[in-house]
Amino acid sequence: MSMDSDMGPDHKPDKMNSSASYEPSDVRVSGILVFLTALGIFVVVTALLCYGIGKVLNARMAREDGPNSRWTKTADVRQLGNMPSSPELQNKIAEITQSFPTPRVQTDDGSQDVTDLHAREDLLLENYSWADQAKGKVRIPIERAMELLAQRGLPVAPAVEKTPLMTGDSAPDVAVPLTSGFARTGYELDQAAAQKVGERRAERNR
Repeated sequence: MSMDSDMGPDHKPDKMNSSASYEPSDVRVSGILVFLTALGIFVVVTALLCYGIGKVLNARMAREDGPNSRWTKTADVRQLGNMPSSPELQNKIAEITQSFPTPRVQTDDGSQDVTDLHAREDLLLENYSWADQAKGKVRIPIERAMELLAQRGLPVAPAVEKTPLMTGDSAPDVAVPLTSGFARTGYELDQAAAQKVGERRAERNR
């Protein structure tokens, strides 16, 4: 007698068969239907909730704006569509913006404007230029000015008579600044690093 007959007619063999190369049991359709039903209910409830919130916000804005007058009217901007991008229109806008009085609103984050400002400052700090040609006054480079200052020293100012402090007052403590207040921006540092990389590549290619 075999082992299967000893177990009786009520014995059920295991569904998982290690020798089988496929899943012997079928997919449960009920679980998929429950998931799809729950997903559909969630989408419908979310859509109704968004629609209700939009209605509430529109009603509140209409109540705050008040009724239309002869100066205002309700317009459907969707009928305008997308504005075409034409070079003539862009040139016209550029002409209009350039005709505005200064100071103008910056069209970017201002990095290029700061870079141009520092470049103009460097021209004055690192080169000779006329300060007042009629009087013969010349600006000298800052490095040369520091050398002359180290050789000649600073002029000594006359002593200032100090008035006695009032009762409860104390002498002011003037702290020396940690920096000169001038620092390159990140945009300028990136440009300088890119320029150095370009110079190194040019030297390697020679």
